[in-house]
Amino acid sequence: MAARILPIDPVHPQPHRIHRAVAVLEADSAIAFPTDSYYGLGCDLGSKKAIDRVYQLKSRDRQKPLSVICADLSEIARYAKVSNFGYRVMRRLAPGPFTFVLEATREVPDALATRQRTVGIRVPNAPIALALVRQLGRPLVSTSAANPAGEPLLGPQEILDQFGHGLELIIDGGYQIYEPSTVLSLVDDQPVILRQGKGEVEGLL
Repeated sequence: MAARILPIDPVHPQPHRIHRAVAVLEADSAIAFPTDSYYGLGCDLGSKKAIDRVYQLKSRDRQKPLSVICADLSEIARYAKVSNFGYRVMRRLAPGPFTFVLEATREVPDALATRQRTVGIRVPNAPIALALVRQLGRPLVSTSAANPAGEPLLGPQEILDQFGHGLELIIDGGYQIYEPSTVLSLVDDQPVILRQGKGEVEGLL
């Protein structure tokens, strides 16, 4: 059965629609949703079944971990080891289009951590994604919605055509220009830009 498309206001998400989407996440299902840099495929961090589904949908190498979306900086501390330096940097940049690479805690499933036990964590400036995380009470796992050639899918209908068979729900937050997040490693308090994307860090580190 094909995924349902659920329109949600991208600026002021309707609580009852967020509740419907979270019910899908709690049922171990994968969904698509907008962030501040792309449409993502994602699921509940606590659902191994759904995490496996996301990897299968993307045909993604298991050595390439998915990102974790947290509601705020205080939640990050549960899933990553954050120094005072790291906290100061993130406080200046989040919420925003950044993925912070940090040393993972034991709360992070093995499937989401690198061999070096690091994890990529986001706090996007995206009302829908943040509302989902807050209502769910746990982080979301996320990867960009892209076709097998790596081309980003910019709207709900494109996502439905490509992944509708494997998703339970596609949140329609409008057309989303693909601008990948900037990936910033803060491991050992040594800031390193691993990928320059939408977020600018010049003058902020």
